[in-house]
Amino acid sequence: MSVATTREDFNSSKFFAGIARGIAGALLFALPMFMTMEMWELGFYMDRGRLFLLLIVNIPLLVILSDRIGFERTSTWRQAIRDASIAYGLGVLGSALILIVMGVLKYDQSPHEIIGIIAIQAIPASIGAMLGRSQLGGQSDDDDDAKEVDSDDPVQERETTYAGELFLMAVGALFLNLNVAPTEEMILLSYKMTPWHGLLMIAASLAVMHGFVYALSFKGSHDLAEGTPSWHAFVRFTLPGYVIAGLISAYCLWTFHRTDDIGSTQILMAVVVLSFPGAIGAAAARLIL
Repeated sequence: MSVATTREDFNSSKFFAGIARGIAGALLFALPMFMTMEMWELGFYMDRGRLFLLLIVNIPLLVILSDRIGFERTSTWRQAIRDASIAYGLGVLGSALILIVMGVLKYDQSPHEIIGIIAIQAIPASIGAMLGRSQLGGQSDDDDDAKEVDSDDPVQERETTYAGELFLMAVGALFLNLNVAPTEEMILLSYKMTPWHGLLMIAASLAVMHGFVYALSFKGSHDLAEGTPSWHAFVRFTLPGYVIAGLISAYCLWTFHRTDDIGSTQILMAVVVLSFPGAIGAAAARLIL
C-alpha cells in the first residue's frame, strides 16, 4: 500500500473519537489501581531494574495489541507503533492527572517517587486505553446497518491465529494480574492455603477458563467445529492458557517484590492464587478481543 493511499484512508474524526475512547478506557479499566495504596507505595521502593523491564515489556505488547484494536484501522506496523505510543502517552498523562486530583502526588515528593508512581500506573492505564477502544466503540443498535461490518472500524471479527489467541490470553492475564499482584493478600492467602486448597484452586481456574469460552454461551464465546472432540479445545487452548496465566502471575509477583524473602512453597501457592484471576482475564480476553 502506498503512502498516498494510506494518508487518504486516514479518517481524523474516527481517529480522535478513538483517542477519546482511549482516555475513557484508561480511566475505566485502571481506576482500581489508581485507588490502591500498594501501587502508590511501589513507586517509592520498587527496584528500578524490575520497573524498567516491565515498562519495556509493555511496549511490544501495546504495539501488537494496537495492530488488532488500535485507535483506527492500521495497515502498517508504523501505524501500530504510532497508536501504541499514543496509548502509552495517554496512560502517562491520565495517570498523572488522576493521581494529582486524588492527592496522591504532591509537590513535596521526590522526583524519584513521583516518576515511579506514574510509571507503574501508566502500564495498566495504557492497556486500558487500548481496551477502551475495543469495549467503548461500536455502532448504535438502531442503525439499520449495525449488523454490517464497518471497514473503518479496527474492532471487528477477523481471523486470529493460534499464536494470536495465546497472545490475547497473555494480555488478559497480565491486565487482571496487575490489579491484585501488588496487594499483600496474595502472600497472606499463600500462607493460609494448604496443598489441597491449591489443587482445588487449579481445578477451579481451569473450569472457569473453559466454561467462559466454550460452555456458558457468553457473547464472543467460541463454538467447537462439528466432529471435534470436546477435549480438543481443553488441551489446545485451556491448558496452554492456564500455563501462560501462571507464568504471567509468577512474573508479576517477582516484579512487585512479592516473592522476596519467602519460601518456595509460599511462592508456588502465591502463583496458584494469582493464576485464578489471571485465568479469568485470559478467558475474558478471548471473548472481548
